[in-house]
Amino acid sequence: MRKTKPKKRILLPDPKFNDTLVTRFVNDLMRDGKKSVAYAIFYDTLEIVEKRVKETELSPLEVWKKALENITPAVEVKSRRVGGATFQVPMEIRAERKTAISMKNLILFARKRSGKSMADKLSAEIVAAFNNEGGAYKKKEDTHRMAEANRAFAHFRF
Repeated sequence: MRKTKPKKRILLPDPKFNDTLVTRFVNDLMRDGKKSVAYAIFYDTLEIVEKRVKETELSPLEVWKKALENITPAVEVKSRRVGGATFQVPMEIRAERKTAISMKNLILFARKRSGKSMADKLSAEIVAAFNNEGGAYKKKEDTHRMAEANRAFAHFRF
């Protein structure tokens, strides 16, 4: 849009945990508009997470939130053309985008995993992210490493 910024849509909290963050995650998880299927997958995932992470006193929802926090990047690199050369300029990410990136990465790497159901794959990725390992965590580390390597071009920020 050229003139006005689009209005932010207000998300309704999910029925079980009454949390809008869960709704955002389920919306990203959803395929072909099948929201009830996505909710079923997410709730099954949390049950599996509860079985896998018994030794901590955290609830499955808190484990999921901690996993998201562990894979949330703080900086990213953006391409910027200066005088015919393209530089990878490190930039800080705004809060909304941080959560969106972390959710999308978690779902992407869960889909790439091998396993029977999506609930199994997603729970395995959540537990891995909770323990600071797995594909989504590696992606965050790579992003940070790339930003650190290109810190010399930080003065090209726009």
